[in-house]
Amino acid sequence: MNIKRNTSFSRRNRFAIGALASALAFGTLADEHVIRDSFYPYRDGVPSYDGLATNMVINQSNVEQFKEIIDPAYYGFIEKGWTSIVVGETTSFDLHPNYVEASRAGMGQVVLGDKVGEIKNWKAGRPFPEAPREEDPRTGERLAWNYKYGYNWGDSAAIYPFYWKYRNMDSGKVERTIKFNFHFLNYIGRVNHEPTPEIQPNPAELFRAIYVQVLQPDDVRNTQLLIHRAADDLKRDNSWLYLGFQRRVRRLATGQVTDAFLGSDLMIEDFEGYNGRISDMNWNYKGTRYMLMPFYNHNDLTLDKETHSDDDGYQVVAFSGQGGCFPDITWQLRKVYEVEAVPVDDSHPLSRRVHYMDAQTFTIPRTVAYDRKESLWKTFTIGQAHPDHHLPKNRGTGVSIDDSFSMIDVQASHCTTGQFKGQVDPELSPVQMFNVQHLRATGS
Repeated sequence: MNIKRNTSFSRRNRFAIGALASALAFGTLADEHVIRDSFYPYRDGVPSYDGLATNMVINQSNVEQFKEIIDPAYYGFIEKGWTSIVVGETTSFDLHPNYVEASRAGMGQVVLGDKVGEIKNWKAGRPFPEAPREEDPRTGERLAWNYKYGYNWGDSAAIYPFYWKYRNMDSGKVERTIKFNFHFLNYIGRVNHEPTPEIQPNPAELFRAIYVQVLQPDDVRNTQLLIHRAADDLKRDNSWLYLGFQRRVRRLATGQVTDAFLGSDLMIEDFEGYNGRISDMNWNYKGTRYMLMPFYNHNDLTLDKETHSDDDGYQVVAFSGQGGCFPDITWQLRKVYEVEAVPVDDSHPLSRRVHYMDAQTFTIPRTVAYDRKESLWKTFTIGQAHPDHHLPKNRGTGVSIDDSFSMIDVQASHCTTGQFKGQVDPELSPVQMFNVQHLRATGS
């Protein structure tokens, strides 16, 4: 690798020195080095790569020079001239201090069970902050748990509203636009929004819930989806769908989470990068890399001024490139864990996904999926916006904001794009929203 570390870094990264001093009282110096390496990987500087510079454009003419730091699917898109990458400055996306402290408090106590999907002694925070070890055959599984118990959307948040566009990649025609609200709520492992550390009562022993409501167009308006994920990963999710035109709630069969959701290019299992159980996959750690990843400051972008501008002036990310399938964002050179997820169920439509997990935030900004014949099928990009350069209410939340997405079906020459207004606001996602009775009441 030609990766180098640039030791000149801005004042916003120097907070790590103070954090170290205050944290020594809570554990050994060795433990604190683990926390620093896990949560502040750019504390001593940012990575660099020969020839790579901030504000440069990587396109068809020069992409070969940077093949080592671009995932193979996206490299192929640039090589064909479908899109390009604008390089941004690598910045630290610091998670909320309460989440870091919870990780510090639980370090060394969390262990895997005998089966994939079993974990013991986790209460909150990142369960396995230690650096991944190639010699450990369950390292991929540990990284998957770090994602599942990550701080993605914090304790609760909403994408309010959320626009999906279905696009023909050859013609660029927008075939359909759906407007949603998405809501997220963690029942346990809560570190910031009251009640902490858990919501009670919780008779179903849930870990997390997702609620989705379609606002437009009229033919699917008020379609609603509710997902309950148990704290016990070996238990299957309970999911319900309310169809507005039928005015009834029906439970989703297990296999439906891998069907196209509302005719889009996404499965329910694709949400947030991976929306399934740890036990549904075999996890393989493929290595640590430095790669260009879609991280940026939303407020610094040239945004979509033509559509979806809200009354408060908020504007969503614009799209361009082949078929309008690529977000107009900047990409940072960041530390990444490459993890392969192979479905346990042989009837699963995918043979495997390759997730590129961001080492600092444990979000999954890039995923490449292969069909049962091992041919490239889909690629998923989830743009990550810094919370301090987004909506005022997101400032200081320590949540890496999902801010744009593009799911490209390479084989069908089709894509679904997403434009977000992510809001870390617990008032938008009250507990009573996440039950079946709410589906019925809202739908009536």
